[in-house]
Amino acid sequence: MQLSDFNYDLPPNLIAQYPLANRTDSRLLEVRPGGMEAAQLVDRPFREIVNLINPGDLLVFNDTKVIPARLHGKKETGGNVELLIERISEDRQAWVQIRASKVPKTGSIMHIHNHAGETFPVEMIGYDGRFYEVRFPENVLALLERFGELPLPPYIEHQPNSDDAQRYQTVIAKNPGAVAAPTAGLHFDEAMLRQLKELGVQQAAVTLHVGAGTFTPVREEDLSKHKMHHEWFSIPPETLTAIEAVHQQGGRVIAVGTTSLRALESQALTQKTRGETNLFITPGFSFKTVDCLLTNFHLPKSTLLMLVSAFAGVDNIRAAYQHAIHQQYRFFSYGDAMFLSRPENTSS
Repeated sequence: MQLSDFNYDLPPNLIAQYPLANRTDSRLLEVRPGGMEAAQLVDRPFREIVNLINPGDLLVFNDTKVIPARLHGKKETGGNVELLIERISEDRQAWVQIRASKVPKTGSIMHIHNHAGETFPVEMIGYDGRFYEVRFPENVLALLERFGELPLPPYIEHQPNSDDAQRYQTVIAKNPGAVAAPTAGLHFDEAMLRQLKELGVQQAAVTLHVGAGTFTPVREEDLSKHKMHHEWFSIPPETLTAIEAVHQQGGRVIAVGTTSLRALESQALTQKTRGETNLFITPGFSFKTVDCLLTNFHLPKSTLLMLVSAFAGVDNIRAAYQHAIHQQYRFFSYGDAMFLSRPENTSS
């Protein structure tokens, strides 16, 4: 398939700029694969997800925590510079995107500052053709807590505020390292998690630190030439045990978000439970672990749109997106959600 197969026109007013009053106030589009027939599309309030998940099913969340990954400073020449962490590679090193009139050369120093007037130096040490590697004078996470700003996605136009600090974070977030939220998890609050447990729905977690590369557009028309970004993941033994038990008992593994799915399918392919993954899922991919997927609506021509098309079927996703636009669903990070089943996993 070609890049143009994953394009669509989205009215700008459907891009959600702010979260709703309550996490569970969002809408949910259930996409029921129809086999030889067109998919059935069912509009629901998100709270009705409890009717789509069976006792004994397993929900797998991504427990990554968004870090204040955007930094502002000055080059040695005095020009402004902005750094956005892509991923932390070592205790004092990270790969970053840099915005400046002219990117500093390897070996040069950038001086990062905060509103309190404090500063610290960052050294440019490398470039891999896409991202720049920089060295911090001390622990990256510690400095980000003092100097960093919440990295809202590029399509959200307001400056981050106190509401964003809370709502651009899932209620289960605990492992810092992501520079973008695993947005499917944003729809759950503590009360809904308790309700699901009481209904007999199991819950488990993986960690995948979402990188800024998730927003990088695909530029190659031939998808086989696209170079996927790397993200760090970890899957605890108890999650793998729960997955095996659920499948043995005839239950479904439901990934909460594309990041959870990528972690699980990366493990299934490599048998590794931690490390970096650059798994690029396109139509034709053979899923081995995940049976159902809860996900938000994704950007045109994005790797995530290709992933959900691989999971639920290209035609089904095209129909679902056309329906969502017609029904005025809210799109992207603060937007509404879809519940997808693989065509061969349609039990409910």
